[in-house]
Amino acid sequence: MDVTHITVAVVLVHNNRYLMVEVRCKHTGQLVFNQPAGHVEPNETIQCAAIRETLEETGCHIQLQYLLGIYSYSVLDRDGCAQRYYRFCFVAALLGHDPTFPIDSDIQAVHWLDYANINQKSLRSPLVLACVNDYRQGRRYPMTLLNEQYLLP
Repeated sequence: MDVTHITVAVVLVHNNRYLMVEVRCKHTGQLVFNQPAGHVEPNETIQCAAIRETLEETGCHIQLQYLLGIYSYSVLDRDGCAQRYYRFCFVAALLGHDPTFPIDSDIQAVHWLDYANINQKSLRSPLVLACVNDYRQGRRYPMTLLNEQYLLP
């Protein structure tokens, strides 16, 4: 059975360094690097998910500025089922950091890395570098591109 995942990620740059999280891959046990990212929860907007994931993984308070892009990635799991990921990636501004915020237990460390260092790391997926490269190429789309309307119970 194929499974579709709606995910979010945030590109946050400060002093030419990118906010990255180091996380242990659940399938391989390998340490990998990613932007603050995660799944959209039920009854949550895509934008709220991006803000929440960034706070939970880094303790950083952000404001979303632009939609960087919508990306897709498909991989077969151990059972041969297609896992399809649709990633909504945003560019954000740093509003502040709470060093006492309890970050997710999956996060091994939070880093500010320059582009050269990112290229030397094991990345969670090819989408990580695709997002950084799109940011470096100046891609930015207005937030109004997303029209999220929810009828909640």
